[in-house]
Amino acid sequence: MGSAARLQGATKRFGAVWALEGVDFELAPGEIHGLLGENGAGKTTLARVVAGLLTPEAGRVEIGGREVRLGSAAEARALGVAMVHQHFSLVPRFTGFENVVLFNAEAWTPHGGVRAGYRERIEARAAELGLPVELDVPVERMGVADRQRIEILKALMGETRVLLLDEPTAVLAPQEVEGLFAVLRRVAAAGTGIVLVAHKLDEVLAAADRVTVLRRGRWVLTREAAAVTARELADAMVGARSPGSGPRDAAGAGPRLEGAAGAGPSDDEQRRPPRHTPEPPIVAELRDVAAVSAGGAGLRGVSLAVRRGEILGIAGVGGNGQRTLAAVLAGLQAPDEGNAALPDEVGWIPQERDGEGLVNGFTIAENVALAVHVKGAYRKGVWFDWAAVEEAAAVLVGQMDVRSGAPGVAAGTLSGGNQQKMVAGREFLRSGELLVAESPTRGLDVKATVAVRERIRALAREGGRRPGIVLISADLDEILEQSDRIAVMVRGRLIPVPPEDHNPAAIGELMLAVRG
Repeated sequence: MGSAARLQGATKRFGAVWALEGVDFELAPGEIHGLLGENGAGKTTLARVVAGLLTPEAGRVEIGGREVRLGSAAEARALGVAMVHQHFSLVPRFTGFENVVLFNAEAWTPHGGVRAGYRERIEARAAELGLPVELDVPVERMGVADRQRIEILKALMGETRVLLLDEPTAVLAPQEVEGLFAVLRRVAAAGTGIVLVAHKLDEVLAAADRVTVLRRGRWVLTREAAAVTARELADAMVGARSPGSGPRDAAGAGPRLEGAAGAGPSDDEQRRPPRHTPEPPIVAELRDVAAVSAGGAGLRGVSLAVRRGEILGIAGVGGNGQRTLAAVLAGLQAPDEGNAALPDEVGWIPQERDGEGLVNGFTIAENVALAVHVKGAYRKGVWFDWAAVEEAAAVLVGQMDVRSGAPGVAAGTLSGGNQQKMVAGREFLRSGELLVAESPTRGLDVKATVAVRERIRALAREGGRRPGIVLISADLDEILEQSDRIAVMVRGRLIPVPPEDHNPAAIGELMLAVRG
């Protein structure tokens, strides 16, 4: 059997940073190949080289057993290579149908019209793959899972020999993940080689035939998925014992950020105060809030109260109003009806770090300055104290383990996971009495996920500030591990989850509106 795609000695660097250093990788036709590694390990760079988005400085690229020199994604697409990015490349105002035809050259006549019968071809392909899609709905009104199905359908309309998926399960509910993997198995069974870039080791092992681990731009191992454990993969990723395998991981070491402790509290420390202890004060409250959203669900009669030092977990399938809820809580959108009582200063870790969390052309220090410029610690009278900001940025880089980062480095040069760590660390600095965290560990590796979750718990439990925290996530493990109370967003309404239902099955059913 030949290879669907192969890299030999692939080398790529960005400035002084080696994203890939002499990496060998092979994808067989019809296999699902999991690609693992810490943030900044080179996973997305490898995928982009195969997809024609990046040109290696050295090494050999083969597609279908033939050496190629790819100058663009269009050239790779012509050879049967398609990539579904972590941040979707859809036109928000276009419908699902329009986005699919926009990507596929064979959909168009020489005169610029859509070929007769092409919609029927799309519908037939969606049915064949088992992909329920909304072709006539604008993408901006779709949930995350619906957008992902459009992306996959878009990529598989042509003759696709290689399909690259970058973090496809990051914001999906467990039932949606199972559905996605069923689709991928059907695609692979038809002969397409699939590269699955992911961080959730149990998911990768459940879906993949083989796995490859990269570490700091270098190949570490390639094994049959059935012959390796999640613990072995985690150790290979970090080059040492993985988080949770013994003494607390060293990710928490280093300079302390204000409000972000290095080591998480023990299980006893994480428990809420006894019932006879007076309830902490409310730091934020919504009463019968309704809010319209341009894309996805708005809010319908939402009421909630967040107390100092508690973590309120909000679960939900994308597109059910979580984004609007976050915008209202962060003070970015005023309610159309009802009342919102919010503190003056709110930290906000957005779901979309591109465009919402960062200015890619700004340095790390400048991005920190955007969040802390009103704080007295970063001013000298009426003047801005740049030295204090740069010092805080340097501490943030060390504390959050932002790889290849220095205060003067442009945020856009960091890998996606390192950008996420930077945004989280900055908002830990900014949060006053309330922190709103949307999928705060999205795109983070195992080690960084542990570190960020520990810091969130520590922020709520330790020190004098102890803000209330609203954690919005489709990752049920994250919600169950972190939260004191849990609610589910369904079609714009907030449904409290009783303690006896704090388990993945019950919450998953509520998320998908199976019951409730």
